[in-house]
Amino acid sequence: MAQDPPLEGPLDLAVRRLDQALAALEAKLAQRAADREDDHADLFDQAGSAFAEDRARLAAELDAARARERALEEVAAEASAALGRAAAEVRAALAAGEH
Repeated sequence: MAQDPPLEGPLDLAVRRLDQALAALEAKLAQRAADREDDHADLFDQAGSAFAEDRARLAAELDAARARERALEEVAAEASAALGRAAAEVRAALAAGEH
């Protein structure tokens, strides 16, 4: 004689429904946690990208500024030499006028 499965009472049904609801809630919470981790990873990636872009832009600007500095130093040296020559010519002219 085969035994019939035990009949479930209202309490057993309620416990099973509660277990299913808790499992669904845990799954949703796990998914949200995973999504947030992905969002944070994306933010860190974006920040890292932004920092890399800023670093590259600043490096390029620094290189350009150094090139301008070198050009200005060359112009300043040429201007100083020209002023030195002009001063020497003025001294020579003044010296020649005194004799």
